[in-house]
Amino acid sequence: MTSTPPSPLEEVVVEVERHVARGGWDAPPRLFALVPTSDLLAAEPGLAASLADAGAYTPVEQEDLPSADSLEDLLGGIAWPDAVVGAALVVERLVLPADAEGAIPDDEQDALRWVAEHPRRQEVRLAVGVLRDGERASVVRLRDHDDDLEVLVGQDLVPGLREALAATFG
Repeated sequence: MTSTPPSPLEEVVVEVERHVARGGWDAPPRLFALVPTSDLLAAEPGLAASLADAGAYTPVEQEDLPSADSLEDLLGGIAWPDAVVGAALVVERLVLPADAEGAIPDDEQDALRWVAEHPRRQEVRLAVGVLRDGERASVVRLRDHDDDLEVLVGQDLVPGLREALAATFG
């Protein structure tokens, strides 16, 4: 049985998630522009030594994100210049098993408290990447299995977050 090598997008999303993981848990959302490494080197040849091991895309963290009431509001206000061919987003969330979701209270504050106190909740770090051409990649790391070798990688792991990020490209 042979495994398919990761795509360049999967490689950069894994790289971004590992970068964020080195900072530990309980972090705010982190957003990265993805630019073709070849374009970046053409524009900034002085970066060649620091990008010697870079893949097809170089992530550029977007610092000082504007304040927003929600992640959806934040992403709704993002627009990318043409040089940015994709984006990656890393967030932490609490997730529940599917059989527990039907019991979540309707009130938002009650629901947040209920999920945070649920004995079967899982803390996860989600990283999603999208390209303008439609390619998608996702990475999921469980806090209980916080190991680079135990992250899940795929295209459809976090569809809602992936589509919200894709919408930043219009």
